[in-house]
Amino acid sequence: MAYVITQPCCNDASCIPECPVDCIRPTPDQPEFATTEMLYIDPATCIDCGSCVDACPVDAIYSEDDLPETMRRYTRINADYFLRHPLQPDITSPLPSTRSLPKGHETLRVAIVGAGPSACYAAHELLKRGNVEINVLERLPTPWGLVRAGVAPDHPKTKRITELFESIFATEAVQCYLNVTVGTHVSLAELLNHHHAVIYAVGASASRRLGIPGEELPGSHSAIEFVAWYNGHPDYADHAFDLSGKRAVIVGNGNVALDVARILTTDPAELSTTDIADYALEALRHSNIREIVILGRRTPVQASYTCSEFLALGYLPDVEIVLDESEIILDPASQAVIDDPAVEPSQLLKLRLAQEYARGEITTPRGHKRIVLRYLVSPVAYHGQSHIEAIEIARNEMLIDHGEPIARPTRRIGILDTSLVLRSIGHRGEPITDLPFDERRGVVPNEHGRVLGADHRPMVGVYVTGWIKRGARGVLGANRADAEETIEQLVADFVSGALTTPSKRRAALTDLLAKRQPDMINRAGWQAIDAAERAEGAATGRPRVKLTSINALVHAARRRGGTPHATVSAPPSGGTTE
Repeated sequence: MAYVITQPCCNDASCIPECPVDCIRPTPDQPEFATTEMLYIDPATCIDCGSCVDACPVDAIYSEDDLPETMRRYTRINADYFLRHPLQPDITSPLPSTRSLPKGHETLRVAIVGAGPSACYAAHELLKRGNVEINVLERLPTPWGLVRAGVAPDHPKTKRITELFESIFATEAVQCYLNVTVGTHVSLAELLNHHHAVIYAVGASASRRLGIPGEELPGSHSAIEFVAWYNGHPDYADHAFDLSGKRAVIVGNGNVALDVARILTTDPAELSTTDIADYALEALRHSNIREIVILGRRTPVQASYTCSEFLALGYLPDVEIVLDESEIILDPASQAVIDDPAVEPSQLLKLRLAQEYARGEITTPRGHKRIVLRYLVSPVAYHGQSHIEAIEIARNEMLIDHGEPIARPTRRIGILDTSLVLRSIGHRGEPITDLPFDERRGVVPNEHGRVLGADHRPMVGVYVTGWIKRGARGVLGANRADAEETIEQLVADFVSGALTTPSKRRAALTDLLAKRQPDMINRAGWQAIDAAERAEGAATGRPRVKLTSINALVHAARRRGGTPHATVSAPPSGGTTE
């Protein structure tokens, strides 16, 4: 019997150092780690000790004898990885060393801008290095970034990563200043007066655009907006989406596209046991949408979704998964990828799953709703007068350009009637006050996390981590290795004396922020928000009922003195869950 890694895997590699026989791959120091969809356990080497299970922050590891029916295929998926990447374990090799802070040295004081996964992993890595003081500043009244506002509500195991993050926030070495905007309430220069270094971990919140006619018509939205809306993000709580039509179209076929398709087709009764925003749940109860069409510009071999999320579609109750076999016949360029001895197992599996869906071999009982996956198609225009009425799509052909497969539209055109189009073609970063910005890549220019100024030399004391550093790619746990790299550079600069000693202390920062932002929320305030949401959820059989307005969140924080001015006033109009 062996252990098996399954769908919720977050790739943060916590399990790898716990394995006594070194049978989990890929490791962060291997090239494959940067692009892997998940981690894998070699069944031939696993000794069934279970050490990895306790280390996994999202409960993704099972004994193969205990696998739920919907996850039994992961036994084969784990084994297949090692057919392509034979294991060569080395249990004698020491773990990569990291630079620690010298004992007796002054306290390293760091500000982290953002409170999502990349920020939390950076704080976690700093705490491991020794004597540090960390101040986390976040513009929203709540922490956890995309875990709270991006992970689909029907993926509760993935959200368990916040238990690790909560343990980081619990230490006195870490203080949080929520509902504070860096660049508005405090400048980079002021942060550097209070800290040796500032790390920006602000993610990539903007959506890429198609640049085609009609894209601005009502009924056209980014999937980022839709996901933030159903997850209760305060910036999107007042958005409205037209769910009156029978068909919705999603442009792009990454995991976000599959998330959106799942939410639109899942029975609202099932969603009512999750932490989905109340207003979104009510809107979905009245939705008329019965068909979701997902448009991918390339073949299944190059699809952006992960195999685990693609496989999970087949277990949606009362939802039919539809693929046209003619659209998954490979062109010579894609066939060459499959025939390459170095092809990744995930690419083979994506093709195999698409073929099985097309042949009806995966359990997809005919239901009241359906998800149609289209390949080798691209939108070329949206049509409508005052609202989207249809989307025009072109059939693509695959070509090789500089050794890479690319999709080029042909003159074969089709039309899909629809009143809702959601663009899911990727995130990009946005410019940050006081920092340089690479408009083409949507990132802050940097070298291994050190921010590069206009002269292409590192800015003293300024660093980045996460998507704003490397671009919007990789799952949650990929931020851990990214943070380790950035912190290694920061600590090296501190130890070498390259960082400027701050002239002011934490108390001075707290006073400054309290004056400029009376509604600043501290740790106690977040704990009050968290308790209020959980209590409301417990009363209705849900993990939490999210507060979705800034006013409601600030009011909940004030109940326990979690803001500088903690006078409790009447709840905002519409109740605390407005």
